[in-house]
Amino acid sequence: MSSDNPLLGPRTLPYGLPDYTLIRPEDYLPAFERAFAEHRDEIADITASTDEATFENTLLPLERSGELLGHVTRTFYTVSSADATPAIQDVEERLAPLMSAHHDSIQLDQALYERVSAVHEALPRLDLTPEQRYLVERHHLEMTHAGAALDADAKSRLTQINQRLSTLTTTFEKNLLADTNELAVVFDDASDLDGLTEGELSAAARAAADRGHEDAWVVTLTLFTGHPYLSSLTSPASRRRILDASRARGSRGNEHDNGAVIREIVRLRAERAALLGYPSHAAYITSDQTAGSPAAVEDMLRRLAGPAARNAHREQEELQLVAGDVGPLEAHDWAFYTEKVRAKRYDLDRGALRSWFEAERVLQDGVFRAATELYGITFTERPDIPAYHPDARVFEIRDADGGELGLFILDLYTRDTKRGGAWMNSIVLQSELRGTHPVVVNNLNVPKPAPGSPTLLSLDEVTTLFHEFGHALHGLFATVTYPHFAGTNVFRDFVEFPSQVNEMWMLWPEVLSAYARHVETGEPLPADVVDRLHESEAFNQGFATSEYLAAAWLDQAWHSLSAEQAASDLDVAAFEAAALADIGLDNPAVPTRYSSTYFAHVFSGGYSAGYYSYIWSEVLDADTVEWFRENGGLTRSGGDRFRERLLGVGGSKDPLEAYRDFRGRDAEIAPLLARRGLAD
Repeated sequence: MSSDNPLLGPRTLPYGLPDYTLIRPEDYLPAFERAFAEHRDEIADITASTDEATFENTLLPLERSGELLGHVTRTFYTVSSADATPAIQDVEERLAPLMSAHHDSIQLDQALYERVSAVHEALPRLDLTPEQRYLVERHHLEMTHAGAALDADAKSRLTQINQRLSTLTTTFEKNLLADTNELAVVFDDASDLDGLTEGELSAAARAAADRGHEDAWVVTLTLFTGHPYLSSLTSPASRRRILDASRARGSRGNEHDNGAVIREIVRLRAERAALLGYPSHAAYITSDQTAGSPAAVEDMLRRLAGPAARNAHREQEELQLVAGDVGPLEAHDWAFYTEKVRAKRYDLDRGALRSWFEAERVLQDGVFRAATELYGITFTERPDIPAYHPDARVFEIRDADGGELGLFILDLYTRDTKRGGAWMNSIVLQSELRGTHPVVVNNLNVPKPAPGSPTLLSLDEVTTLFHEFGHALHGLFATVTYPHFAGTNVFRDFVEFPSQVNEMWMLWPEVLSAYARHVETGEPLPADVVDRLHESEAFNQGFATSEYLAAAWLDQAWHSLSAEQAASDLDVAAFEAAALADIGLDNPAVPTRYSSTYFAHVFSGGYSAGYYSYIWSEVLDADTVEWFRENGGLTRSGGDRFRERLLGVGGSKDPLEAYRDFRGRDAEIAPLLARRGLAD
């Protein structure tokens, strides 16, 4: 079989990158079946041993096991998120329950759990390295957390729940992708798009042509509620059409409606939590995160929500004055009038900044340059190495001493087969045990302009590029022995921290002056504009913080339900309204960043009961920014310390312990409060 299936044969490309040019959709399921069987055999070899369980005969082979399955899994899910053709979607639907069943067969294996538990009990007597000790602790805790200590009947029900959830989350994502594509807004008259730049109109025309619309323009939807074009479109009707389409996704009562899917997901997650001994899914999830409990999360969200809502109301009053007698300010008006206030207060037109943010220069002279200055790494594009899509570009990264570090793949542009938002994932994990170097991917959803036109980024898209590359650096720099700790395999409420830190370099003087050059003249962004950018950093933070906190609270509200509460036939819209009123974030002009029916992070991604992670991690991020400012800024010494003590340890160390090692103390919340305008 291996000679016919490229997923099972030798990996001939550099760094073990799969040769996607050879892989067909029909190759995946047979490869998974082979990988499942191989993994089961490897586990059986461990549990068949009659020798006393040790690190060497239990944990070490456990870490070696599943290599083929990991390879096939990362290869497939890279494509299923970034280029989900109908054939790939079919594979994913069929695969979801199989993956869940296999995962449970390993994590719930009684014989394996007994051997891991025996090593765990013997830990005080064992001569192990810190990484080995932590590996034992994590495997034991994760198997226990997964339900390995349950009796046979409970395990059987747990497996049923997990398989059904895997199907439901896949259905949610498929529904969302289909509805997002269907609801893309078609404009027949260019005057309806007055306010967009030439490049944005070009992208809308290209999107229309790709869908078979002649003499039309199509505005595709972003994953979040709002849309970048709302800040510049002069037509209120056009703004309303875009926002209404965005907010309608997954809730139209059609075949893509996600209401019933959400209710069943929430019910099954609550039932699973009860089966595992927890009062709610949120309690289950946070028990193995740095937060520790839903109470800690709720305390932070409530502490921030009141000041954020008050700031948003003050901002709203100011916007209403600018809007004048057009009537009460509505959600689709907020971004438009915000830019008018920003222009008046700071003499700053964010839309016009696009001309200084040409994508290639931002990448090469901004993102890559900052990384070179901090860490000494260098980048070489490798057009000879094929990626999974023609738009995806491959870069080889080498360390300061010229040694091989890994590959970085950038997939910048939106397309109908790509899910919304932006993300990082790994195709190959670094591991000294397996002798592998990392291969990481960044995906964004930037509209692709017509051929010959430059790609000009908004300020938010520049931020996203720096943010996602922070994740990539985490994946590239983590240097661990065991694959269990590779890359970004850290607690969910810590994983956003390195990416948020990397955003700081976007406006750092040496970096900004290198990449913010006018696309036609090459002139740098004027110094007075830079000053005004810095002055306006806290502007509109009432809105930004409120919309984020509203989404984080919705996530917690759904997942704080007990099994009994979740079993009732909840109305999604009514539940949302009550939850947002409870925390005081029910301002109609400030909609939640994600409504439930298109909240992919929590209903089809890995952030269920964990969307709070962004602001939880931002406490560490803001405190780290202060450290860099106090210690010379963009320097190799600062970068090397951050790399060695935080990024480089991957998941091989308790994250808060790693932070204390870097910072010399626990993080303080004051810098975050100041950044968000919440200090008072």
